[in-house]
Amino acid sequence: MSMILSASVVRVRDGLPLSASTDYEQSTGMQECRKYFKMLSKKLSQLPDRCTLKTGQYNINFISSLGVSYMMLCTENYPSVLAFCFLDELQKEFITTYNMMKTNTAIRPYCFIEFDNFIQRTKQRYNNTRSLSTKMNLADMQTEIKLRPPYQISVSELGSANGLSHIPVGEYKGTGKISAAPHQRLEPVTLPGIVSFVLSLLCGALNLIRGFHAIESLLQNEGEDFSYIIAFFLGTAACLYQCYLFVYYTGWRNAKSFLTFGLICLCNMYLYELRNLWQLFFHVTVGAFSTLQIRLRQPQGKSPDYNV
Repeated sequence: MSMILSASVVRVRDGLPLSASTDYEQSTGMQECRKYFKMLSKKLSQLPDRCTLKTGQYNINFISSLGVSYMMLCTENYPSVLAFCFLDELQKEFITTYNMMKTNTAIRPYCFIEFDNFIQRTKQRYNNTRSLSTKMNLADMQTEIKLRPPYQISVSELGSANGLSHIPVGEYKGTGKISAAPHQRLEPVTLPGIVSFVLSLLCGALNLIRGFHAIESLLQNEGEDFSYIIAFFLGTAACLYQCYLFVYYTGWRNAKSFLTFGLICLCNMYLYELRNLWQLFFHVTVGAFSTLQIRLRQPQGKSPDYNV
């Protein structure tokens, strides 16, 4: 029989259990899964915000957002779509009921144990799938799961259930090599960030136009220096790459932004004879401003995902 067996709410940064449903089953498989629960709780800050761990006849699924993770244990044949929809309901209710200040300052385990009432009611609903058929759009849910499937963590990657081995965060079953924070979301865009993005695009466009003009001049006059063309197009590439770094999270993002800014400065130094001081100042200032905005827009701490 497919069903949800238990669920818990855990703080991401230290694995502190905030609330959990009561488990009555004491089988060997359940006892083993509880050990996996504890191991995963200690590694939540290093894991993606949506994961699945298959442990034989049971599956552990969890989602994380705003520093809190919502975990559940179900039988292996329980539909993945319903499992993540269940977790999404827990997430919405918990965020609505408790503010971040309370969850961040909690010092004792299960300090929100009253939330178990909602967990139990929701679990009963999801264990009776007939009552759910008219209340949710499973087609949309299935599409979302296909577009962004949960990362599969294998039992072998966890190692022994005693928690002595380290989880290799950089590699997940079925996904190949990924970074420590795959598809990491960045903080919301600010007005200065939008301005820097637009100005970087403008500088890139100006460099591109000047580059094409330099090519035309080279074709008409063989004495023109081809290296100026390279400098213009390198400047264009650097500006566009700054835009990319601002929008998307990548590894070594800050270091890449500084190197890109250095390339912009070098290109403008080389183009000193073709640009006046105001033009040089504008390009370098925009490059510095964009680098600053890239540095300020950091990855956010597990953003909410209400479309699971």
